[in-house]
Order: sequence, then structure tokens, then C-alpha cells
Amino acid sequence: MKQTYFSRASILLLLLAIFAFSDNLFYDPGQPSNSDPKFVIHGLFFLAWYIFLVIQTNFIRKGDFSAHRNWGLWGMGIGVGVILSTFYVFYAIYEGWEAMDGGVRANRIFTVSFAGMLIWAYVKRKNTALHKRLIFIGTLYVLGPIIGRVCGKLGGDSDLSYFLFEAVIWNGFFISLMYYDWKVLGKLHPATWVGFLWFYGVWVYSWLI
Repeated sequence: MKQTYFSRASILLLLLAIFAFSDNLFYDPGQPSNSDPKFVIHGLFFLAWYIFLVIQTNFIRKGDFSAHRNWGLWGMGIGVGVILSTFYVFYAIYEGWEAMDGGVRANRIFTVSFAGMLIWAYVKRKNTALHKRLIFIGTLYVLGPIIGRVCGKLGGDSDLSYFLFEAVIWNGFFISLMYYDWKVLGKLHPATWVGFLWFYGVWVYSWLI
């Protein structure tokens, strides 16, 4: 489990992303969003990010740390693309903070959190335990649009169904990380429990303000 957890989790994240956007990628490529540059660029950066995670965690699983380090800067570049393209989509669609509902506000804060996690992960890249958790938790923060699309494709069409899908998927990933911590460290890593508290703090703040 110590060597395979993050590899398996990243593969699952990639599969979720592909399923969520399978209409754009495979069976409905003629839809309007596929001809809108801001959505195309944004989607490609996100897809590249999930593919990159699979590649990087696989390097670690195989013990190829040199390749992992060599690919690291490419990953930071992809991450910057994810952040910039996401904020451009926010800017293009929503006219200010007041025009957003709680879910969109949370996603905006989570995008900033993702950016902070990437910077922190790069600074702490020699602290492997912290580094990999920052990358993973930051990725979980920006999973909202994928979860929403997965829910829609599986027949969810109500606020309750979306809430349940989000609760199961998001909490499932966090709980799996906590279980990994207990198995490997015998306790929760600070990044894990702080990241989990921040996650719920953002949701409470976004819906109550």
C-alpha cells in the first residue's frame, strides 16, 4: 500500500475525469463548448494534469525518482495552466463574486488553494511525505466540476443527488488518505487533517457569506 496508494488514487482520478467529460471527448464532440477556445484550453490543461499525476506517481511506484524529478517542472507548468485557464473561465462567465452561488464561490477559493498547494509542494519537494500530500489534496480541491458531471451522467438531477455524490466521492478520497496515513505513519499527517478542515471551512464560508 505504501508504494501503490497514490498511483492507484491518481488512476482513479483520471478515470473519473475521462468519464465526466466523455461526451466532449468521444460521443458528442460537436457540442458548442468544444468549439469555444476557453473551454477547450481549460479542459486540455485539466486532462493533462490528471495524466501527469498518473505518470509521476507511477515513477515513484517503480522507484524511478530521477525521472520523477525531471518531469516535475513540466507538472508545475501544467498546474499553472490549470489555474490561469480556470480563472479566465470564471472571469468570462461570472460578473463578480455576487453573481456566483456558494458552489462556484467554493470552487474559486479551491482554485486559489490549489495554487497555494502547488507552490508549497514545489518549495517542499525534498520533504516527500508533505510534497505528495500537498499535490494530492490540492487536486482534490478542484474536483468539483468533475464530480458534478459524473453525477449528471449517472442520472442525478436534483440538489440532493449532487450533494450525495459530492459527499461520497470527496469524503471517500479524504478517508482513503487518512487510512493510508494510519497504515503508513500510525497517525494522521498534519497536511491531511489540516487539508480536510480547510476543505469544509471553505464550504461553510462559501455558503454562509
